[in-house]
Amino acid sequence: MTAIKGGYTNYGQDIGILMMRTVFPRLVGDIGNARTFSMPVRYQIVDVDPLNMTAKNADSRLLTPFIEAARQLEAEGCKAIATSCGFLAGFQRQLADAVNIPVFTSPLILVPMLHTALSRKRSIGILTEYAQGMSEPYFNQAGWSSKDIPVHVSGLSSDSAFSQLIIGDNPEGNWEHMSDSICEMTRRHMEQYPDTGALVLECANYAPFTRIIQDIAQVPVFGINQLLEYISASVNAPAFHPGVNC
Repeated sequence: MTAIKGGYTNYGQDIGILMMRTVFPRLVGDIGNARTFSMPVRYQIVDVDPLNMTAKNADSRLLTPFIEAARQLEAEGCKAIATSCGFLAGFQRQLADAVNIPVFTSPLILVPMLHTALSRKRSIGILTEYAQGMSEPYFNQAGWSSKDIPVHVSGLSSDSAFSQLIIGDNPEGNWEHMSDSICEMTRRHMEQYPDTGALVLECANYAPFTRIIQDIAQVPVFGINQLLEYISASVNAPAFHPGVNC
């Protein structure tokens, strides 16, 4: 006889995602659209101003609501937690220490792995929305330093169509204009840093444009979606049956 155990209201959502309350469109490919992923995810909304997540206004007072939300996801049975804003990398250690399950605030934590995998003649490109704010303290929280790993950061202008829609949190926008913004940034980065061996999409909302970015850059592109698929396979490993070898 097989015993079964409960304790939660919902099941099967191993990955929890901390989301800020927004109204901008979340297309398939965006972390805020559950159809993006091959596995079920659980969302937890945190009521803070998204603008405060950039270094322009970042404040440790923002940390408490995110810790509370992370603990709620853990209490509901999630096995790992991710976030929808790469600037939460500034709270990586505090969030990870607040719960007993892994926390992945940003694809920035992939940078040491990529540095090991790439030729030492290659640099790593970091594409962000607000380039001026993506600096050493965020890298240190993600477990590495730009003193040891060659990285170059590129971002968008504050008046780009992407920034106006996503950062401005507008409910309507234009896909083609946003795509043009991303294409311009990618081309500019590759022209300025031709030694780039891989790109990391620090901004989670760049994910729907991953293929467009790769077609321009012609290098591997790593973002929150790839990270979440990897995490899912790690916390819920597939079962392989003994004796099956074909």
